[in-house]
Amino acid sequence: MKIGFLGCGNMGSSIALSLIGQYETLVFDTDIEKAKAITGAKVFSDVDEMLSQADIILIAVKPQILPILYDLLSNYKNKKFISIAAGVPLEVLERKIGSSNIVRFMPNLAARSKNAVTAVAAAKQCDKDFLSIALDVANHFGSAFILDEALFPAFIGISGSAIAYVFEFVHALAMGGTDQGISYTQSVKIATDTLLSAASLLKESGKNPVELMSMVCSAKGTTIKGMNELYSNGFDNAVIKAVISASEKSKELEQIAKEK
Repeated sequence: MKIGFLGCGNMGSSIALSLIGQYETLVFDTDIEKAKAITGAKVFSDVDEMLSQADIILIAVKPQILPILYDLLSNYKNKKFISIAAGVPLEVLERKIGSSNIVRFMPNLAARSKNAVTAVAAAKQCDKDFLSIALDVANHFGSAFILDEALFPAFIGISGSAIAYVFEFVHALAMGGTDQGISYTQSVKIATDTLLSAASLLKESGKNPVELMSMVCSAKGTTIKGMNELYSNGFDNAVIKAVISASEKSKELEQIAKEK
């Protein structure tokens, strides 16, 4: 199975590298040096040659670039497509390319470390075998969740954009640690490992966050004191509002894409 990457930016190159040795990986970018940086991939200087050889075309260009490529891609409408172009709905891709064999990915930044969380949605008439292959591709650079495309904006709020909120939380923990005498660098490492330990406990225990918090919060102890500060300063409300704001912005961008 040959997967051809149209675009080798940060996300495209991260995904391509994760597939080396698993799929025959073909790459094209207008900046050929970016394509050459993907060790183990077959590099093309001619986009038509790459597209004609690929079984699956993975669209990894910026969404604002995509409209000028629709005519080119429509020449290959008998191929299968995966798109990671943010904010471009399946409806638009189907109409512009002329194919129903399209799967849309919404990965987050951690694709580069093979720990991405990716939302996956397929066009209504998409071949089921192709969807299975697409899921396998997504699972090579992290975990994948099949969602109704209408839920992609919500996914962006709790994953795609939320990875930045997590970075901010780690930074805030580290600043607190620095205030209390641990260097910022060491505080970041400690906070990061704490985050990983909490995440692994959530995944492995089967308990929800409230249950696990109650196990840490002893009466009149240090943790409940800290939790009360989070509550009184509006921590939960700020996070919920951030999720909703990112989700609403995503809906706006998708509507703009539909109107073009």
